[in-house]
Amino acid sequence: MTYDITTKTAPAMPKLGKGLDFVKLVLSQVSPDMREPIAPTLFDAAAAHISATEFLYPDQSWKELCGMIDALSAGSAGGKGQLQGYVEAMMRFARKHDEVELQKLVEWQRNMKSKGANKEKPIRPDVSFWFPPSDVTNAAFIQNAMACEQGNAHTQYYNMPEVEMADKICGGHKQVTQTIRNIYDKARAGALRATAEGVTGNPVLRVNMNISCTPGEARNFFKRDLFNGTLGRVAFSYKARGNRDGHIPRQGEYDEDFLKKLDAYIVRLQACKGRHVVQPLNKLADRLALDMAALADLTDDDTLWDMSKRSIVNAWKKGCVLYILNGMTWTKGMGDFVEWLVYYDLWSKSQIFGDMFKEGSDSLGDAQKSGPKNMLCDLPDTFNEAQLEALRVSLGKSREGTRGQLHVWKNRNFITYSAQTGLYSKTQEYLMGNVVGRGTKRK
Repeated sequence: MTYDITTKTAPAMPKLGKGLDFVKLVLSQVSPDMREPIAPTLFDAAAAHISATEFLYPDQSWKELCGMIDALSAGSAGGKGQLQGYVEAMMRFARKHDEVELQKLVEWQRNMKSKGANKEKPIRPDVSFWFPPSDVTNAAFIQNAMACEQGNAHTQYYNMPEVEMADKICGGHKQVTQTIRNIYDKARAGALRATAEGVTGNPVLRVNMNISCTPGEARNFFKRDLFNGTLGRVAFSYKARGNRDGHIPRQGEYDEDFLKKLDAYIVRLQACKGRHVVQPLNKLADRLALDMAALADLTDDDTLWDMSKRSIVNAWKKGCVLYILNGMTWTKGMGDFVEWLVYYDLWSKSQIFGDMFKEGSDSLGDAQKSGPKNMLCDLPDTFNEAQLEALRVSLGKSREGTRGQLHVWKNRNFITYSAQTGLYSKTQEYLMGNVVGRGTKRK
């Protein structure tokens, strides 16, 4: 399988083989044109059913399966709404739970209003919402996090049909970076207020979230947070604009047969407890880290390298969810899928943000002009230092980095150097695809 993130063509999703029955089940209800973009976004809602469970990451830290934020990006009327059907099916038990909690809250508010100024006010009931509405203030967000922490450390799940809705949860756009970091890192989000009416608390944020947006909305929303770690914490899934084929996409009905099969997976998610180590998944994460280093060297792109670290973590968490869904069993097909998730995330970010990764760019067009570029691919099979230097300059990179890049390429066996001719040549291993090359992962 070859994954190329330097072109406008999306990395093709691998065949959904053994161990991916959950993914196949859900995608059976999605129109064919949206299956690849929606596949990476299925795990946030699923993981919201998991509690009191940790998995060991290769860095020896134990991670809960919360802090998962996925953004589905496509043009207006591009099919993003198809995610909603799955979300409602997966979260329907949480929806019923919240209806009971909401009724308690409404009754309390009614009693509060009915009491006179000098009458004793009723105490606010202990309520927690597992699937809160998207229109939530920051105070309510913190208050619900406190309630969920007391209620068996349950994970809140949010589905944002528009990315701008996150501003209200964060307490304004200036606080978006802080809130996304706190969610991703499962950090505490303290609030200290002087009055009894204010919300005071310091809960651990256990939150999963899906966001839908157009590429232009995503660029505008994250334009000031491209290089501070915020963007890397959000996994992106991008659907490019297709042809005007005049075809109305067909999606499934989420009927009783589907829901019965889905419920069997929900039972597995809720039953999983304790600490677990998935050695094949951790081994894959280690290999992906090496692959990302090689890819970053090939493109000489530090931004790609920085983002890839969290892309691996995001995909690894989804691999843990797959492990639970498959009855605590790992398969090669699951590994292939997790690997694809990493490349699809990086490709999506390149397509959406492109030139904005060059610091100082504030273009807010619909999609990218250019993303990471495999410079070796743009050079002839035999070339000299001046040719690479000219290519670097044309791409806005420094002349001074030319020799350093040649040194890295030689160390990675991408090229060889002839002292007799003063020329560099691409190795047969590179040309035959036996090393990581051309902006791809090769197996």
